[in-house]
Amino acid sequence: MSESWVNSAERIGADLHLELSGPGGRRAALIRALRDAVRGGRLAPGTRLPPYRSLAADLGVARNTVADAYAELVAEGWLTARQGSGTRVAERAEPPRHAGKAPGKTPPRARGPRHDLRQGTPDVSGFPRADWLASYRRALQQAPNEVFGPGDPAGRVELREALAEYLPRARGVRCDPARIVICSGFAHAMRLLFEGRVLRGPLAVEAYGLPFHRELLTRAGVRTVPLPLDEHGAQVARLGRERGVLLTPAHQFPTGGPLHAVRRAAVVDWARARDAVIVEDDYDGEFRYDRKPVGAVQGLDPERVIFVGSVSKSLSPAVRLGWMVLPERYVEGVLAAKGEREAWASVLDQLSLADFLTRGSYDRHVRRMRQRYRGRRDRLVAALAERAPHIEVTGVAAGLHAVLRLPPGTEAATVARAERTGVALDGLAAFRHPEAAEAAVPAYDGLVVGYATPSEHAYTAALDALCGTFPDP
Repeated sequence: MSESWVNSAERIGADLHLELSGPGGRRAALIRALRDAVRGGRLAPGTRLPPYRSLAADLGVARNTVADAYAELVAEGWLTARQGSGTRVAERAEPPRHAGKAPGKTPPRARGPRHDLRQGTPDVSGFPRADWLASYRRALQQAPNEVFGPGDPAGRVELREALAEYLPRARGVRCDPARIVICSGFAHAMRLLFEGRVLRGPLAVEAYGLPFHRELLTRAGVRTVPLPLDEHGAQVARLGRERGVLLTPAHQFPTGGPLHAVRRAAVVDWARARDAVIVEDDYDGEFRYDRKPVGAVQGLDPERVIFVGSVSKSLSPAVRLGWMVLPERYVEGVLAAKGEREAWASVLDQLSLADFLTRGSYDRHVRRMRQRYRGRRDRLVAALAERAPHIEVTGVAAGLHAVLRLPPGTEAATVARAERTGVALDGLAAFRHPEAAEAAVPAYDGLVVGYATPSEHAYTAALDALCGTFPDP
């Protein structure tokens, strides 16, 4: 028996492992091995095989042996050979496995909703493919050799420097590269901070927020205390002996609206007096439509606020990159929690984002998407004003979703009706803290409607379907 890894020195054709064994000599063994590789899926239709000279050299057999094997497999229909194109696996190299038998029923594929109006996802068709590809190519071409080794857990310095220029300009953050640690998103940042025991509970949180984040904290052994909300954001005057507070001050999720300036100052004063920390989730901070930009709370006291951001909404959740801007006393602990090597955020993606930022491509993309989302928001508001004027729309001055207030006692039935008609959306109750009632937090009926997810050509139909789900006035 002879085994060989086919690694063509000419970099032409596929690399494959062939086991030559059995009766009939090398030619017969090679034919069987290639058939088995095709039948088993290791050689997919269209795969280009190595030239017979290269394969013969790698296997240690005569060239004629490989040439004859290729010729027989071409004649049998397993392979195809064309002048200038080489030898390839045929597009249909084997008859259907159930030929001559009654075809079995194909299991039905799970069908998603006809209209996806759930929050939290950007318009994926808006991803700037050409600009990102240009940045990726430049990053790859200019990358020093060290890039392809173990990554620095703090993140590539090129990206940290680019963020140190962008965040003060766009978000009012006070930082330098040494205070920035790259992560793969907000949830990863929370795991590093709390599962890594950099921070401890109890932690105050807004009474309405993402349940996934609360569950993450619970698994880390952190008790969360709900803070009531009103039209000015979290009621920070209710803060007590907690060791920290998690806020979405740029655009409260999901109810909408920024944290009032007086409360921003008050929560910083509380953190100073209690030696506590503020974790600032910069949710939807870059997508604002009808109000002036609201800077980060971190700018008021960089030593009391951990600022966390990501590109999951502004660029794509597929680009798993985020950042923490840390007070100096937490940097070492976060890096220790992250480990000696970068295990989460692709170093090449970090370099690409750095190039994307420094060349202004990120700013241009955000401006373009801000205009698109504002148009979507306006169409939603206009459709509701015309067809469901009894439904109050709130939280639309920024972000990628709206909150639609419903008459008391109608939320569950409305969500169920929407599901039956193929409209996916969320009820406001899904985001309510489980201990909100004990904290005397008022409950509201409503829908959280994301207007970024549907494609442009499907948006009108999605709005029509949405308007058909509301209860009568």
